[in-house]
Amino acid sequence: MTQLILLSGWGCDARLWQTLDDHWPQGLTVEAPNWPGYGTRKALADPASLDGLADAMADALPRDAIWVGWSLGGLLAGALLDHLPPPRALVLLGMGERFCHPEGVSEADLATFRDAFRRNPEATRSHFLRWQLGGEPSPRSTHRRLRALLGDAVPASSATLAAGLEQLATLDNTSRLATASCPVHRLVGARDPLLAPNVLAHADRRIEDAGHCPLLSQPRQLATLLSSIAARPGATP
Repeated sequence: MTQLILLSGWGCDARLWQTLDDHWPQGLTVEAPNWPGYGTRKALADPASLDGLADAMADALPRDAIWVGWSLGGLLAGALLDHLPPPRALVLLGMGERFCHPEGVSEADLATFRDAFRRNPEATRSHFLRWQLGGEPSPRSTHRRLRALLGDAVPASSATLAAGLEQLATLDNTSRLATASCPVHRLVGARDPLLAPNVLAHADRRIEDAGHCPLLSQPRQLATLLSSIAARPGATP
């Protein structure tokens, strides 16, 4: 069975994936490396540089593994297809070809959020963590679970978080994914409040009773889907 590499999204470090620990089948190898600047990993000199990101993540993203990127992690993993040898498969969780969409989070919405982040990074990140949980069956209990995993301390520097917002605003993987030399699987929470209806409708798999964070609200269902992809990484999504 192929190795899974789990990649976190904006404002959250790799501890978030611990929710899936009890649901993996025996024999599956799973790694959850932090992005540069998160946890104890040193930040990049230029946190927005994809070349620098590729150099820093090369050892953590082997070509014989399946890369699973959640939210911004999916956007970055897709962008790295131009910089690293392609994986066995790429799984995008809660992310389309790009983040902004006129029927989802618009460019104006994200610009307003980036302005708020510049004024008060910590409060804005806290607001975002609550906002992204809006589609979960129980947002309050899911938020308590999130805080229990991550605590209250911000897991990355303001410069790293600001660069992530810039990447959410500017990265567009449409052409990369259309010509990707590996299978691309698209998974979404059926009630994801950050994704446009068209993105939800064209996903390969929709996780019922979940929003943007199925790894918190539906860990068993998500682990089952990822395990099935790991068992047949080249299968048609």
